[in-house]
Amino acid sequence: MKIDSPRITSFQPPARTLMGPGPSDVSSRVLAAMARPTIGHLDPTFVGMMDELKSLLRYAFQTENELTFPVSAPGSVGMETCFVNLVSPGDKVVVCINGVFGQRMAENVRRCGGVPVIVEDPWGAPVDPAKVEEAFAANPDAALFAFVHAETSTGALSDAATLAAIARRHGALTIMDCVTSLGGVPVLLDEWGIDAAYSGSQKCLSCTPGLSPVSFSAAAVERIRARKTPCPSWFQDLSLVLGYWSGAKRTYHHTAPVNPLFGLHESLVMLAEEGLENAWLRHRNNHLRLRAGLEGMGLKFVVREDARLPQLNTVWVPEGVDEAVVRSRLLNEFGIEIGAGLGALAGRVWRIGLMGQSSCTANIVLFLAALESVMRG
Repeated sequence: MKIDSPRITSFQPPARTLMGPGPSDVSSRVLAAMARPTIGHLDPTFVGMMDELKSLLRYAFQTENELTFPVSAPGSVGMETCFVNLVSPGDKVVVCINGVFGQRMAENVRRCGGVPVIVEDPWGAPVDPAKVEEAFAANPDAALFAFVHAETSTGALSDAATLAAIARRHGALTIMDCVTSLGGVPVLLDEWGIDAAYSGSQKCLSCTPGLSPVSFSAAAVERIRARKTPCPSWFQDLSLVLGYWSGAKRTYHHTAPVNPLFGLHESLVMLAEEGLENAWLRHRNNHLRLRAGLEGMGLKFVVREDARLPQLNTVWVPEGVDEAVVRSRLLNEFGIEIGAGLGALAGRVWRIGLMGQSSCTANIVLFLAALESVMRG
């Protein structure tokens, strides 16, 4: 096969304003960091950077967990890393479903040979702690509990502290999806007693997609070491990965994505410079600005006010409006990307992201003016 080489040249992506459910806008600092010279993944200077990266992630997660590092793959693999290491065949796992990503948790449990005990809430509602209590009362032998902190498909935020406390009282370890919450709202692993958490690089951390920060408590590590069956994934087996991300002498496991890790390091340096509390406040204040504009146009939020994610605003599409046409025009005429609904909300909502670098006044002003123009026809 021959390639018509004169017709294929270097790819030049268009400039976009990313205001969907991810990825978010990436800072020029992060892009510049990723363009730095590639070095070997066992180079001593890279190993030093890895240790800094772990420290920065512990700050972002607000944890002292030693086993805190970025999985060399997107958030979905971070999710699988938690489940394939912690769930053994026959284990009962209480799983909360209030959107797409809770469904994915349940599917992970099944594929690990576990038995999911489903706690369901309406899409757009947070997880109901009373239902979780009932599930544990009916299943006192449940070993694990899993829930989505910030449900990306709806924009609902659940009460992680209360949910994890319930699991702890029943002797279960907690797995939390914080893909959309990390860096945008408080994520306090140690204070809440979360045993395993996974996130993504491309949301409120504003790095490029492709990395998944994870963190495991001492209790989770003990459970992993006590497994009676091998982890079903070689690549995600933490007993093997530990030799690369921990210890004075690193052992080869896989070729780490060196330059993307440079980018994640820079994005976390920027988060530390801003300060977590300031980042949380910025996301909250910009949500309020966006909310005022959206409600001024007559749009209504899917999620009740006390459970809304400030970084992911989901609104109902007005009657008689073709939501796909609006999204297409925003992209093609204004260079603005917003998200469509998923699952039960497909075709019925818009998901408007204010994540990381995308959470700024300029984006809000641009988006509201563009949306008003498109809605007028």
